[in-house]
Amino acid sequence: MNKAIQQLRKILIVEDDLGLQKQLRWFFEGYDIVTAADRASAVAQVRRFEPAVVTLDLGLPPDPANATEGLRTLGEILAIAPHVKVIVVTGNDDRENAIAAIGLGAYDFYQKPVDADILGLIVDRAYRLYELEMENRRLSQRQAHTPLDGVIAGSSEMLKLCRMVEKVAPTGATVLLLGESGTGKELLARALHSLSPRKEKPFVPINCAAIPETLLESELFGYEKGAFTGATKMTKGKIEYANEGTLFLDEVGDLSQALQAKLLRFLQERIVERVGGREPIPVDLRVICATHQDLPALVREGAFREDLYYRISEITLKIPPVRERTGDAVLLARALLEKFAQEQGRSLRGFSAEAIIAIEAYRWPGNAREVENRVKRGVIMAEGNRVTAEDLELPRPESDAPTLDLRRVREGAERDAVIRALSLSDSNLSRAAELLAVSRPTLYDLLDRYGLR
Repeated sequence: MNKAIQQLRKILIVEDDLGLQKQLRWFFEGYDIVTAADRASAVAQVRRFEPAVVTLDLGLPPDPANATEGLRTLGEILAIAPHVKVIVVTGNDDRENAIAAIGLGAYDFYQKPVDADILGLIVDRAYRLYELEMENRRLSQRQAHTPLDGVIAGSSEMLKLCRMVEKVAPTGATVLLLGESGTGKELLARALHSLSPRKEKPFVPINCAAIPETLLESELFGYEKGAFTGATKMTKGKIEYANEGTLFLDEVGDLSQALQAKLLRFLQERIVERVGGREPIPVDLRVICATHQDLPALVREGAFREDLYYRISEITLKIPPVRERTGDAVLLARALLEKFAQEQGRSLRGFSAEAIIAIEAYRWPGNAREVENRVKRGVIMAEGNRVTAEDLELPRPESDAPTLDLRRVREGAERDAVIRALSLSDSNLSRAAELLAVSRPTLYDLLDRYGLR
């Protein structure tokens, strides 16, 4: 049995008879045993340790002669930890309450007097089932929440986008990536390429806004010798170099009307003609476009061709800005701090608590690119072993971090709390579990549930 499973072999014995409690302790020698004598203490122990198996005597104070308190305890335990296997222990001739407990979600029941061998078999079987279910959940969550390589994300917004990228990548559809500057459009374009059947072929990016209009046509389509002054030899364009691979046109919204028309013809016919040439050259490639501009608005204004817009947007993926990715700013900042600290040869223990709050509160108008710049500055300027808000040149927030409202947005708040605990503890899982007031097994489950491993 591996170490992760061994850590989970904890059993909670809920029994008000101290003599029987000691006897059960002896039965389960070799397990990590926790005990409780009433409903309140049982619920507290489940919250704190989240045992895999619970043995529960239905006859608990203040009314040990009846099963009311025991059944109520069973309901509260399963509400807190629905995956825990509860084995109810009843008195003789109490089959009715045992069946009622099974109906409420108990795993099994056992009648007194206790036989160590039989109860041990029931507990071992419960553990095996718990471990199988836990492993199945872990694998399912890994498939459901693992982001794309290179994408640092824990927010539901980005994880949903990653799932869309994984679905679209194997197809040949032309993809339009929309997002503010610095949101990682080229990173996702490369992910689309690397997950496609063309991954072994070239990925050719070109920034349409970074090249003067007079040169962009020859950059895209190439030119023949003598086509213009300085054209001393035949030169292939980016489109030809991307043959059988992927062409990424960044800031496609900046194309001139003339180049828009020529790009549309290429997309329709999949042939190029070099500047100064007459021979049509067939190419086979996938096109991914990106822009920070509002293309539908440009179409309405007549600044962007409507037919080209529909040609390049067979699939449109909108990348949310960092300020709308719950918790991602801190995750991204921590990853970048580790990277830059290693590059700069700095031994840093992470961010100060004030810096974490400042990162969460800041709006990040420059998105991931601004996070990168500020964290790099912070690593260079830090004088202590932690990077402060002042090192990052971030304004101090007017108030503390927002309260986590578990009743309104339980999952979102839970994820945020885990991310903040990991940040404040420098990813020390024991310390993070203490901050969250949960056990390490509970924290492992939360990390898997929200894709934060």
